[in-house]
Amino acid sequence: MLKVYGFSKVNALARGNTRDLRVLWALEEMQMPFELVGMDHPAHDLNSDAYRRLSPFEQIPAIDDDGVVLSESAAILIYLAKKAGQLIPADRAGEAQVVRWCFAAMNTVELPLLTLLLMGFVTKDDEPKKYREFTLRWAQRHLGHLDRWLDGREFIASDAFTVADILMAHALDEIKDESLIEPYRRVADYRERCFARPAWRRTLDRYLARVEAG
Repeated sequence: MLKVYGFSKVNALARGNTRDLRVLWALEEMQMPFELVGMDHPAHDLNSDAYRRLSPFEQIPAIDDDGVVLSESAAILIYLAKKAGQLIPADRAGEAQVVRWCFAAMNTVELPLLTLLLMGFVTKDDEPKKYREFTLRWAQRHLGHLDRWLDGREFIASDAFTVADILMAHALDEIKDESLIEPYRRVADYRERCFARPAWRRTLDRYLARVEAG
């Protein structure tokens, strides 16, 4: 049985936006059975030798699929999609496009957005103004390129919804200041379209009912 290591308790700021949601969303889309292993972050469940053997950086999510152990949400999603034959094209060219956009979501789009999110956790006095302005322009540049790419496209990597859309939509959800995304109407509509999927709503509702704020 596939084991998924996700949060059972996490700090209140992170609750509802943790990366195990990406895996849980994909599994709900694919209707793949699994066993959830709940991890209590404030109780330091992640800081053990046993968990480090699953996730070297002590991060959620991780999976153990009958001895196939993986961490890193993008790697897990690609593995599960290929195993199930869902949320990824069967042909090599189509698969390559999904993998490309999985990397783009994690390495190109998410990086400045996550940086801005983290900078929001510090006080204005501690925040380097020039660095924030640079990061904001960096994010705007990538959102502009993404907006152009989405012209005439419903999804990011193919005509159908794939794991690349899960990763991209979840990365875009790190935008907490809506004024950042408002100029990029196609990106905003794309994000809304992904999060309107019933599988996401079910996933989030179950997560919020189960995961405590620590």
